[in-house]
Amino acid sequence: MLTQVAEGVLIHQSELLQNNAVVVQGQAGVLLVDPGLTDDELTCLANDLSEMGLSVVAGFSTHPDWDHVLWHADLGEVPRYGTARCAADMREVRSNADWKARAAEGLPPEIAEETPLDLYGLITGLPAGTVQIPWDGPEVRIVEHPAHAPGHAALLIGERGVLVAGDMLSDVFVPMLDDFNGTHDPVEDYLVGLRVLEDMADGVDVLIPGHGSVCGADQVHARIEQDRAYVHALRDGGVCDDPRVNSPQPGWEWVSDIHAGQLQRLAQSRRAS
Repeated sequence: MLTQVAEGVLIHQSELLQNNAVVVQGQAGVLLVDPGLTDDELTCLANDLSEMGLSVVAGFSTHPDWDHVLWHADLGEVPRYGTARCAADMREVRSNADWKARAAEGLPPEIAEETPLDLYGLITGLPAGTVQIPWDGPEVRIVEHPAHAPGHAALLIGERGVLVAGDMLSDVFVPMLDDFNGTHDPVEDYLVGLRVLEDMADGVDVLIPGHGSVCGADQVHARIEQDRAYVHALRDGGVCDDPRVNSPQPGWEWVSDIHAGQLQRLAQSRRAS
């Protein structure tokens, strides 16, 4: 079901993981950001748009995680954009002969057989430094930063007062750092990303995270501070009292495993260096 969150901006939320697909209405159709997750949900999204007399004219993936690079034939054969790094990551994934089997292995078992992969990761990379999605609609500013994943981008729809944050500023997920591979500092990268979002926050009326609930201007800075406090606690190896780590919400208990895994990998990375 599509829900309007701002003028000309709607969301469609998945049942599992609470992914928010974002629909932005333009002159001749809509821009669709991060659609997902299952075949039924994607079909429902396509049907909802059709019933509203809307067609998809462009897509955008905020980053190359599996749940943000999905697509369905019913959504149409349109340009699907991402940053140059996001697209490069997807090209590398699809260059392996067994890419589909590998992608399937990474899916949650609850939906592994229900998630369509044929159009997975077919992203057109915009030239490095591109600051705006090329489409016939309101200006959608691309703000790339180093947090969470290669080529991660937030989208700012200025005239609608909307910030699409990708996999950040969620009320259900703790910040998930990029790989601890020794070639960069994922903690500092995440803090840089938060500063980038903070610089845009004052003009935001509606924040749409990749997962979880949409919030208004009164909560944007609080979510930034909550994410920053979590990353600081992770960096310092101290006790974390973030309520998302031990969520009382049924079905989200495994977020504590994400936290424990990040603590372990960060400690291992430091010992290795």
